[in-house]
Amino acid sequence: MACYEARVPDSVEGMRLDGFIRRFLPEVDAVQLREAFRRRDVKRNGKRVRSDERLMAGDLVQVYAMEAAAPVLDVVYEDADVLLLNKRAGISVEDDGGGVSLSALALRHVRAAAPDALAPLPCHRLDNQTCGLILFAKNTKAAEVLEDVFRARSLDKRYICLVKGQPKPPSAQCRAWLRKDAEAGRVTVLDHPARDARPIITAYETLQGGEISRLRVHLITGRTHQIRAHMAALGHPLLGDDVYGDRAFNRLHRAQGKLMLCAASLCLDTGGRLPQLDGHVFTIDCPF
Repeated sequence: MACYEARVPDSVEGMRLDGFIRRFLPEVDAVQLREAFRRRDVKRNGKRVRSDERLMAGDLVQVYAMEAAAPVLDVVYEDADVLLLNKRAGISVEDDGGGVSLSALALRHVRAAAPDALAPLPCHRLDNQTCGLILFAKNTKAAEVLEDVFRARSLDKRYICLVKGQPKPPSAQCRAWLRKDAEAGRVTVLDHPARDARPIITAYETLQGGEISRLRVHLITGRTHQIRAHMAALGHPLLGDDVYGDRAFNRLHRAQGKLMLCAASLCLDTGGRLPQLDGHVFTIDCPF
């Protein structure tokens, strides 16, 4: 029996205990977690608690469960310069106050083969609850090249998502302006230019329509929460999005906290600086 523990950061105060454990202690799988709650082997600040407890910043959460193997990385592509991973939902790219990060797992992966390897650097970000492709640079040269690529948007990123309702028209390229509130950790989409608002372009095509529609989204600009906030502003929030979405709709479809957004394909143009990547379309299967 092992004890897994994490301290509750300010950013997730008020989160349910079971949701916090899934996010910050990914090494405890769903079966282990159910068993731990059944045995009353989950503690908050040293006291046994139920799964629906709401947490306060600074709380210490402890789960007593069978020792688990380290989370396995899903490596899509790797060479001497880059590491391309398929991130599962519920794990953060970098440490955000507790739990195992994808960056830490990437470092463990490369050092298993080369103990003196540099820490891989993430070239972009995905939200904790977004799954899919994320690219790491394994050396300084690759980091510089890929920083230029992402800054210049010399790439093509496509996402799959499920949204409420059926968009009309079935495909479109939509323009708006996005204002970020860093303190609140969310953004606002406007239909007109405004102070501190940056232009955004989001293109979508409907793959399957209905009460819940499946879309392929082309992220032409890359702003914080762009797809989530822009689709919500268009009247079609993402299923499982409890920040910008329809919480009642999410509950009805049992999708609370299960964001249906996957970074499903990536194609880069490095201008020949990393020729093994140029023009290659990397894809994964969407898990929903």
